[in-house]
Amino acid sequence: MASIHNDVSLPAPARNVWDAVRDFGALPRRLVPGFVTACELDGDARIVTFANGSVAREVLVDCDDARQRLVYAISNERLKHYSASVQVIADGEAKCRLAWIIDMLPNELAPYVREQTKAAVVAMHKAFPAG
Repeated sequence: MASIHNDVSLPAPARNVWDAVRDFGALPRRLVPGFVTACELDGDARIVTFANGSVAREVLVDCDDARQRLVYAISNERLKHYSASVQVIADGEAKCRLAWIIDMLPNELAPYVREQTKAAVVAMHKAFPAG
């Protein structure tokens, strides 16, 4: 099983970043603007449209405010398994780390997903600029 780890340092208070992460339907407005172009809630899931035109249904598995951790899953014809967690960890008062871990099958899709996550991290830095 492929495992993709992203450890993202952001120049924003953990509470602000967590508020954006936990706002499950607000990806294009609050967390990854430009990377995600549309997001529609559908029960416990969100239908996400990415800038490259691909669409995914991401199901909310858990949202833990105490741990500032959100877990979601994707199940479709291309992915046998896809589980992701996003956790926000304070690094002082004005900075934080966002730990984003994806476990997925098939392994052959991991390079594509890894490149997509790099683009998402760039968008996160635009959402939470230094300064």
